[in-house]
This record gives sequence, structure tokens and C-alpha cells, in this order.
Amino acid sequence: MSEELRITEDDHVRGGSDAAVTLIEYGDFQCPYCARAHAALGELQREHGDRLRLVYRHLPLSELHPDAQPLAEAAEAAGAQGKFWEMHDALFENQGMLDEDALPALASSLQIDAGRFRDAFEAGRYRDKVLAQAEQGRAAGASGTPSFFINGERYHGDSDHASLAAAIADALKGR
Repeated sequence: MSEELRITEDDHVRGGSDAAVTLIEYGDFQCPYCARAHAALGELQREHGDRLRLVYRHLPLSELHPDAQPLAEAAEAAGAQGKFWEMHDALFENQGMLDEDALPALASSLQIDAGRFRDAFEAGRYRDKVLAQAEQGRAAGASGTPSFFINGERYHGDSDHASLAAAIADALKGR
């Protein structure tokens, strides 16, 4: 497995470290295909339980999605308070209704300390982390969003439920 795809303590992970399948997603919170993948991956994780581990990394396509970078930074600011996945889910589930101005209210609704969130966000505390993950993704071969790696191999299929389910089933069979 390439160095870029090694799971680290800085990663946001759902699922156990001993899962049979690890899926790394490089995503963008404004990407409609990432939102579709979010719904599919949630279903697949419920179906496969501990056999599937999901890792989310940032690849904001700011030239297409002007709020992608700030939204990624907001997710990281929420993560600093133990609420990355709650913010991640809320950003995808409310996609199209959110921009940078809506983030404080969203953070508050998730019981995130508003002052800490605002200070981290306004200071750009997580900008470098988001940019580093995007660069790491590009180095691994992620060229658009969502980009997936299943057990270290680049997945080139669609982001819909059926396509991802088939790829995960293949990985579970050891293909």
C-alpha cells in the first residue's frame, strides 16, 4: 500500500481497525456525487457492520465548489471537539442549503462549543490539514470527487449503492 493510503491517527474512521475491507474516500462537501456516495456508504456500513471500515479525507474542488474548502475546515473544527462525523453527515444531508454563513448555526445544533468552533474556523486552524489531505489524495491518484480506494486499490466505478456494494462484495471475497 502506498504511503499516502496508510491510515493514521489524524484520519476520520468509522468501523474497526480489523475490518476485512477499508474504503478511503477523498471527498468534497459540495460535490453531488459525494452526497450520493454518503447515502450509499451509510447503508453499506449498516449492512456490513464491522467488516467495513470507512475513512474520509478532504479533496475540496474549490474551482468548482467555492464553499468546499471552508466546509472541510468546519468539519475539522467540529472534529477537534469530537464531532467530525456529526458535522460530516450534516454537511452532506443538507448539501445545497449550506454555505459558510450557515456554519455557526449548524455547529450549535450539533452541540459544538460555538466559541471554540468560531475561533478555530476564523483562524484557519485546519486549512493546512485540509490542503495536505488534498495533496496526499492527488499523489495517490485521486483526481476528482469522490475518489475511492478499496483495500489500497483505486476504485474507478460509480458512487451509487449498487456499484459500491459490488466492489465491497468483491473485496470481501478477496478479489
